[in-house]
Amino acid sequence: MIASLSTALDQRLLVLTPTTRDAGITSSVLGSAGVPTFVCRSFSELLEELDGGAAALLVAEEVATSKSGALADILAHQPRWSDLPVLVLTRPGADSPETAEALRTLGNVTLLERPLRVATLVSAVKTAVRARERQYQIRGYLAEQERVEQRLRSADRRKDEFLATLGHELRNPLASIMAAVELLRLTNMTDPSALKASAVVERQVNHLVRLVDDLLEVSRITRGIIDVRKEVVDLKEILKAAIDTSRAVLDSSEHRLIVDIPDVAMRVSGDPIRLAQVFANLLNNAAKYTNTGGTVTLTARRERSTAVVSVRDDGIGIEPALLSSVFDMFMQVDRSARRTQGGLGIGLTLVRSLVTMHGGTVYARSDGSGRGSEFVVRLPLVSAETVENQQAASPKPLPPRKILVVDDNEDAAESLGALLTALGARVQTAHDGREALDAVDEFTPDVVLLDIGMPGMDGYEVSRRIRTKFSSDQVTLIALTGWGQDEDRRRSRAAGFDHHLVKPPDLEKLRELIR
Repeated sequence: MIASLSTALDQRLLVLTPTTRDAGITSSVLGSAGVPTFVCRSFSELLEELDGGAAALLVAEEVATSKSGALADILAHQPRWSDLPVLVLTRPGADSPETAEALRTLGNVTLLERPLRVATLVSAVKTAVRARERQYQIRGYLAEQERVEQRLRSADRRKDEFLATLGHELRNPLASIMAAVELLRLTNMTDPSALKASAVVERQVNHLVRLVDDLLEVSRITRGIIDVRKEVVDLKEILKAAIDTSRAVLDSSEHRLIVDIPDVAMRVSGDPIRLAQVFANLLNNAAKYTNTGGTVTLTARRERSTAVVSVRDDGIGIEPALLSSVFDMFMQVDRSARRTQGGLGIGLTLVRSLVTMHGGTVYARSDGSGRGSEFVVRLPLVSAETVENQQAASPKPLPPRKILVVDDNEDAAESLGALLTALGARVQTAHDGREALDAVDEFTPDVVLLDIGMPGMDGYEVSRRIRTKFSSDQVTLIALTGWGQDEDRRRSRAAGFDHHLVKPPDLEKLRELIR
């Protein structure tokens, strides 16, 4: 009912003439021609009715010129889709200064000289009404566009909330696993199998941590904002790690993997996790686009000061016209379910971004459909002097500190506590907010590692209560949480935290803050 009433108001012509008789005649003529009209008795009534909606205005020159300022002000504040037609009934000639001013200020004006033929009046009014109908179509399009944008913003907000929650839930077990791995490294294991298994777990957990980070900030891929932590690494070890990561994909398709890597060191400056991700993505890509039982070849060689790595397959190949676009976001060469194993089409985009960030290049080549493809990565090698200057990383003891670890996940709290104890700290753990507050009073810690997402009293409230008794000079509060969005960091600062780390924490960063 309300919508239909609004539509009826939008379609009417508002009429204001000097005399009621003129208005009545005009309304009768236009009504007979199928144009709904509303006769206004005064200018104030015209403005009031205009606020309800109108297809056009038909006013006498006397009204338009004497009230042009007020009417112009109303028309100046129309919605962006609107350009209300104004038809002005003028005296013969229509050349007065007042008429010129009305033309200048009122915008979409049509002058109709009196005396006026009925056909001319009807034609001019219908033309104005049709123009107004096109404006309404634009209004509808813009309204629908706004609704779509609102739905997209809502979906984007729900996506961010989902990813933040997912990241939090994934980071809790990863923190426990990482702390346990670090603790195992401190036990001086000698069994080669245990050492190898520990290294595999550490490598894969690091890889999962990075994937969670990427999941939480997918936009970093498109903006090229991806964190890399460079160190001098042997490319041979990177390639072995990539093979380990991709082995399941290769074996599931019964592919034969040929590896040709020289026995000489090829050291590059790079992030070992990110570089392994590059070559694992290329191996996975080769496996996906090669029919069952195919061959994938991984080779590496030195070319003066450059390491050159090639991943070649005998799969479906790439058409020449597509070679320049295979690294584009969401690009997939062939979406056939028979030939591919799915994917989002971001793997090669990430490869290009990461290789570029390491100062290298990557390109694809193929002889065409059915003739396989090859991806070649070139990375700069580091000098022998750089290798000699790099210190081997090893766990360093902590200065004597009393540290309270608070986490409702008991595995996470106990494993991190055991690790910090092994590094020389005095540690106590707590598993809820009330227990944490009691421990702060009794244990008087130097540092509190405090989870945020705890049931009951959350970490924000615990931090606020601690800050009512102790300043940052007395107790350092470090948020250690799975929540890592900008809003989470802002809230932790407002609650009194000194630092904000996401799980699992970087051990060197944590050691630095504890010091």
